[in-house]
Order: sequence, then structure tokens, then C-alpha cells
Amino acid sequence: MSRGLVQLTFPNAPAEYSQRHMSEVLRTFAVFLQQVQNPGPWEASTLTLTNLQTDDYGLAEGEVFQQNGFLKITLLDQPNPRGVSSTGGVGSVTVVTP
Repeated sequence: MSRGLVQLTFPNAPAEYSQRHMSEVLRTFAVFLQQVQNPGPWEASTLTLTNLQTDDYGLAEGEVFQQNGFLKITLLDQPNPRGVSSTGGVGSVTVVTP
């Protein structure tokens, strides 16, 4: 397993119903769910990410996207907008020649 999780073994069923056996199955399943839901550390020798967004629009904090060839992680306090453009004006100018 790439995450280093302990492989669980579910107990074999007895010939007749046993409350103790059922409790053991439920406990084992609860441990399994806890392991699956915990992201834990990852280690890999290769990784390929395809079709990544080029901005963080609509992504949750911690999700990844690429921008100008760099892999980036979405942070709530560091926006990466889709495009940047602006226009502006500063009053008016009148030129008078003698």
C-alpha cells in the first residue's frame, strides 16, 4: 500500500449468529473507514497530472492548478485570477497654444 496503512483482516463468520463476532466486524469496518478518510502521507516515484485548471477559480483551499508551467496550491489569502485587465482615466487635459 502506498500510504503505509495496516491491511485489516475481517474475522471469519461463525456457523451461528454471534453478537461478539458482529461487534468485531463493526469495529474492523470502523477502523477501515477511519484509514480511508484520513489523507495521510503519500510517497511516489512518478506523478502525472493532466487537464489541470490554469487558475484557482472554483477550487477549494489545498487543491492544485497550473499557471505558466508551475504547479500551484490554492490558498485563500493568495488569489490567482483568470485574467487581469484594467482601464482608467485621470481627469482631462486641455492644451492651449499661443
